[in-house]
Amino acid sequence: MTDLSLYRNIGIFAHVDAGKTTTTERILKLTGKIHKIGEVHDGATTTDFMDQERERGITIQSAATSCQWKGHRFNIIDTPGHVDFTIEVYRSLKVLDGGIGVFCGSGGVEPQSETNWRYANESEVARVIFVNKLDRIGADFYSVVKQVKKVLAAHPLVMVLPIGIEEEFKGVVDLLTRKAWIWDNSGDPMNYEIVDPPADMADKIEEWREKLIETAVEQDDAMMEQYLDGKEPALEDIKRCIRKGTIALNFFPTFCGSAFKNKGVQNVLDAVVDYLPSPTEVVPQPEVDLEGNPTGQSAIVDPDRPFRALAFKIMDDRFGALTFTRIYSGRIKKGDTVLNTFTGKTERIGRIVEMHADERIELDGAQAGDIVALIGMKNVQTGHTLCDPNKPATLEPMVFPDPVISIAVAPKDKAAAEKLGIAIGKMVQEDPSFRVETDEDSGETILKGMGELHLDIKVDILKRTHGVEVIVGKPQVAYRETITKRVEDSYTHKKQSGGSGQYAKIDYSIEPGEPGSGFQFVSAVTGGNVPREFWPAVEKGFRLSQDRGVLAGFPCLDFKVTLTDGSYHAVDSSAIAYEIAAKAAYRQTMPKAAPQLMEPIMKVDVFTPEAHVGDVIGDLNRRRGMISGQEPGPTGVRIKAECPLSEMFGYIGDLRTMTSGRGQFSMEFKHYMPCPKNVSEDVIKETKEREAKK
Repeated sequence: MTDLSLYRNIGIFAHVDAGKTTTTERILKLTGKIHKIGEVHDGATTTDFMDQERERGITIQSAATSCQWKGHRFNIIDTPGHVDFTIEVYRSLKVLDGGIGVFCGSGGVEPQSETNWRYANESEVARVIFVNKLDRIGADFYSVVKQVKKVLAAHPLVMVLPIGIEEEFKGVVDLLTRKAWIWDNSGDPMNYEIVDPPADMADKIEEWREKLIETAVEQDDAMMEQYLDGKEPALEDIKRCIRKGTIALNFFPTFCGSAFKNKGVQNVLDAVVDYLPSPTEVVPQPEVDLEGNPTGQSAIVDPDRPFRALAFKIMDDRFGALTFTRIYSGRIKKGDTVLNTFTGKTERIGRIVEMHADERIELDGAQAGDIVALIGMKNVQTGHTLCDPNKPATLEPMVFPDPVISIAVAPKDKAAAEKLGIAIGKMVQEDPSFRVETDEDSGETILKGMGELHLDIKVDILKRTHGVEVIVGKPQVAYRETITKRVEDSYTHKKQSGGSGQYAKIDYSIEPGEPGSGFQFVSAVTGGNVPREFWPAVEKGFRLSQDRGVLAGFPCLDFKVTLTDGSYHAVDSSAIAYEIAAKAAYRQTMPKAAPQLMEPIMKVDVFTPEAHVGDVIGDLNRRRGMISGQEPGPTGVRIKAECPLSEMFGYIGDLRTMTSGRGQFSMEFKHYMPCPKNVSEDVIKETKEREAKK
């Protein structure tokens, strides 16, 4: 029986290039899990094991690994920072108990840090903050602390102060013990000494230490009184208060260092042990019944309760599909049968493995609090609940955003065509934000994703991992259609060809709905002119038609259909006749309701050096962007804007040209807005030309 209080399930998340993977490498070295440190720029890190990750120096998929520190077991997930892969961060945070938020000492709180921080808030994950790269030019620890307060509206609890900055950075002062940790320049994280801090820092240390203790004792009334009476509580009591406040998300213990230079990582590991929750200390995962309604029960982390686990990631490697699973309660062993509540089918667990990036260690069993990979699962997908077949329950499922960009791909030859279907099937299982459709008219395969880089990587994986050569079309925007005018209309469907015929007459109105309301159907028929049993058929006809708008064939959003009257024939009327009538009525009436094309608008966050602000804003305006704000920072300016996705293709190249390679940007979907007339006409014309070619 393992002591769950010695477990820590943590994730490492941050903006691109803040140093997450480097920090993970240092943690693995310090905990004895690896003996040689791999570097991102050499493409030799442990957790970035995909070819695409090693070449680009970015993390694409979250990698899991386990290690030991001071008698505690850490399950660590290194997550990507790039906005196109936020789904990886979101689903990892859903199953973690704590996190380390890494911020760059010179870049500060960058756009993606905000998104990840918001996800962590929604998932109620306790965090410690690590301000990394303090050895870089322009690094400023105190400025990053201010940014965390201002931009994230969070309360950073400063636990250490840096000694020196930029090239002079050599260590940190632990405020609780008033001791300095000084590392030498050998690059070995174990070569440090604990000494008295520099005399010129004495005032600063006392000032920040007082703030730290005042904030900590607010968690305990008795200690607060004791402190106000002039007695400083014992070190262990202060730590207990910090732990309580961290788990309650009242504040976030903040550390600093340079992972690359191996300075300051030990303090973060100690903080994970001291302040982040064990699996038994977090809010239990709520359970819902098979219809999705809350049951009022929760999956309390306890090995002796019925088995409950959440599959949070599917990964296909050379040995078959791995199902990454967080076990909330109960225990399992090899050969057990578990129920998947989403499919209603049971699955047999072939093998259980503990992952160390892409290596695996076989286990006989696992229990509450563990994060393991299961082999042998047939129909399990991300977000599915696995549970005890005799005591079923569903954990709160995950919600994934809709893709905003698509490309068409076609296999180069017949052999590739067969492989393409199998490869895409595996990729869709692995990534819930990646969708695939087949265009019925042209037979093309349409890949849909969260951004250009996302789809770029997918095509690369098809070529390299699955050996499928494809021809790639140019990116397409996921436009939508809607209507702007209310129309009353009538349609009669009659078909007579010997024997029983078909007859259905409907009177109805179609009107625009509120933004985000989707499709609504109401029947206001009285007196049985359209019998009640045919109403669902009318609704079905309209609902099925909404996938294809009348302007350019894009799905139609936000409209309401009211069935007002009609008539039927005692013999010839049937559900199918009313469904056909509704489909024809949609095609007849929608063009009269002033249809309008809607385009996806993206929330864009651009970072640029101050000298190029004018160029960047001018360029965004040319792209029909609306500037919503500017924030000057220590190393440049952040510009926030809203831009149509169609204008943002290839933006990164233009931005780098304008800013001499120093600009960065991230964007995420915000909402749909009506297209300007000239854009709308071009899109409709282009779509019709494409249809004609088919």
